[in-house]
Amino acid sequence: MAGSRIMEDLHLSLEQWGWVLSIFIISYGFLQIPLGVLGDKFGQRKILAGIVLWWSLFTGLTGFAGGFISLLFIRFAFGVGEAGAYPCMTGSVGKWFPKSEIGKAQGFIWAASRLGGALTPFIVIPVILNFGWRPAFYFLGIAGAVWVLVWYFWYRDHPSLMKGIKNEELNEPGISEKATKKVIIPWRKIMKNRQFWLIISMYWFYAWASWFFFSWFPTFMEKGRGFEMKELNWAIAVPFAMSMIGNITGGYLTDYFSKKFGLKTGRRIMGVSGLSFSSVFMFLAAFIPGKIQVFIFLSLCFGVIDMMLPSAWAVCIDVGKKFGGAVSGAMNTAGNIGGFACASLFGYLVKATGNYNFPLFVISGMLVISAAIFSQIDASKPIMENE
Repeated sequence: MAGSRIMEDLHLSLEQWGWVLSIFIISYGFLQIPLGVLGDKFGQRKILAGIVLWWSLFTGLTGFAGGFISLLFIRFAFGVGEAGAYPCMTGSVGKWFPKSEIGKAQGFIWAASRLGGALTPFIVIPVILNFGWRPAFYFLGIAGAVWVLVWYFWYRDHPSLMKGIKNEELNEPGISEKATKKVIIPWRKIMKNRQFWLIISMYWFYAWASWFFFSWFPTFMEKGRGFEMKELNWAIAVPFAMSMIGNITGGYLTDYFSKKFGLKTGRRIMGVSGLSFSSVFMFLAAFIPGKIQVFIFLSLCFGVIDMMLPSAWAVCIDVGKKFGGAVSGAMNTAGNIGGFACASLFGYLVKATGNYNFPLFVISGMLVISAAIFSQIDASKPIMENE
């Protein structure tokens, strides 16, 4: 949301801004697996506290950037810290929730992230308009540090360690036993499994769309379709709110369909349909001109595409079992490589074609491929049959 102001203040070109967005994705993507593994081995409580403390520091430091090179360094370091967030969250879900509620839990996690995205314009844009873009980063850095204190002193790595948890809850099917020995990730066996490669390739193609919304979306709405900064409040908030609704709905539906039709069909229904319909809305957003039209189609696209997200992350637990953090880390690594490709190429595509619409056609095609791959994933077949 601060993109246009930062580009003007620091004299950055479209191509340079693409690198600022994508340099974060490089470090964020390649450290997903190591930090996901650390969470599985040493507990998500400590690792997530360290992750958020690190990213809060570099969020604040973003406000001190003086040019292209310093901004690149800060954003790269930011990604180093944030990388393990969602893999560690997935590991926590695998320990705390019964099998029948995994999809719903993932849905609420992702919905919370989208709620943050929906509320942010109403916090950040007034700060940017009244005080400049730098103070917005200072404020968000402080907010993250406060979260760390609450998390570390309240959360525990297993239900059995938390006061007030009843025995009948601990005995629910799917609640993992408290780890009694060091976890060794069998990467050789995991990487020989076809399911694993289907999951990470599906997410690579999907991530082109998600990272459009996380990176270029505000700039697209402002520069590509003529929204003024003060109009971006609702123009950004509504699509993120739609995404929040999509995540919660998708979480409930993926568990419902999995219970009714089995994991194989249940996970596929939400995954394939969400990706397929979102590709249509992305295509229409690019094809049909106008401000209101693109707002409607991109809102629908973000809402529908995220109906599949709880299924994708639940699949990592379905097939990964106690190695769910590692599998989800690998999946998100692949997604971030796809996100890097989108964020870095977007500016070049705009410059080469002279308009902001062409990249959306490319993203629509990527969603079609992702849907086709998801149709081949079988969540009922664990990667490690005996785990």
